[in-house]
Amino acid sequence: MIDFDNIKHIAIIGLSPNPDKPSHQVALYLQSKGYEIFPIYPKPQIILGKMALPNIQSLANLPIEWVVVFRKSELCEQITQEIIALHSPSIKGIWLQLGIKNPQAQALALQHGLEFVQDHCIKIEREKYEN
Repeated sequence: MIDFDNIKHIAIIGLSPNPDKPSHQVALYLQSKGYEIFPIYPKPQIILGKMALPNIQSLANLPIEWVVVFRKSELCEQITQEIIALHSPSIKGIWLQLGIKNPQAQALALQHGLEFVQDHCIKIEREKYEN
């Protein structure tokens, strides 16, 4: 897994403004642990105190270390391609949340030197890390 002590900024693709959604609950938890969250959501609005970015390209020049994905598995290869296309030196990895798997996205990420986690919940893994 990842070294949570060396992460400060996390982009979350598909972060819902709805507090009942898992993406919102996970992001709120991560914020409570001191991480700065960058929501990516197509509609302009404030989510957890941050203005949502409209797309992955909006991450260019931001100090993001990890990108967490709450989207359908079949979209993850394209998402991974877009993250790679940023050529961001700060991005260390891509995290597909619990239930999300895409072997093509994984191969692509690893081929470009990114760490890759799939089918795991970052909140659950962070809680394990703390204990």
